[in-house]
Amino acid sequence: MSNRTPLMAGNWKMNLDHLEANHLVQGIAMELKDAGHDFAKCEAVVIPPFTDLRTVQTVVDADNLEIKYGAQDVSIHDNGAYTGEISTEMLAKLGVSYVVMGHSERREYHGESDALVGAKARKVLDAGMTPILCCGEALEIRKAGTHVDFVLGQIRAALEGWSGEDVAKIVIAYEPIWAIGTGETATADDAQEVCGAIRAALREDFGEATAEATRVLYGGSAKPGNIVELMAQPDIDGALIGGASLKADSFAAMCRFYAA
Repeated sequence: MSNRTPLMAGNWKMNLDHLEANHLVQGIAMELKDAGHDFAKCEAVVIPPFTDLRTVQTVVDADNLEIKYGAQDVSIHDNGAYTGEISTEMLAKLGVSYVVMGHSERREYHGESDALVGAKARKVLDAGMTPILCCGEALEIRKAGTHVDFVLGQIRAALEGWSGEDVAKIVIAYEPIWAIGTGETATADDAQEVCGAIRAALREDFGEATAEATRVLYGGSAKPGNIVELMAQPDIDGALIGGASLKADSFAAMCRFYAA
């Protein structure tokens, strides 16, 4: 068993206003408390829209919750004439612990490149927060059988020039695009194939210590019904969860995978 702390990160995407966010975080906290959740056995992280972050911070601080929270994106700029952008400093001031970059929806709808994703990860790490760097292939790449090479290419391009020490501090989330929100899930073996290949590439590029320390998540229709099997895989350290994270009971159940 590795010494990597499992991580369940709930990506709310463009869902829930700040009032609903307040309700959901309190609901998750209550579910976890009632179940006697051990945060040392699994970190619980919510990733709401920017407009909900202050509310989430208030709830977490007021109730002294162990739930952590993150942002769905970030700018590579510190400040200035970048309408609509949010800086790392703004997020850090709100107590944000994690920041997602390179989600397939950002890559597809906003044309984000591997180089930009890597620059965002660098910016986040330098600001004292943890990047969750997303990667994943579309269905045609999976069918062509080139999915492992494609995903490793994304990661290597984003982390070019990084030290092993820094890579060990980030989280990598593998999300096969064809399984996001479709109800189609990569089998546990499918997920392990790629997550294992990611760890092997980290070992090859940055050494054993980095490969053993870096957490690799699976995302793509992860839910209470498949989380135990996914978490039984040697190279899967958690999940980036979409729809199932919008309900307190299902998200809490996934955080409690170890008690199933």
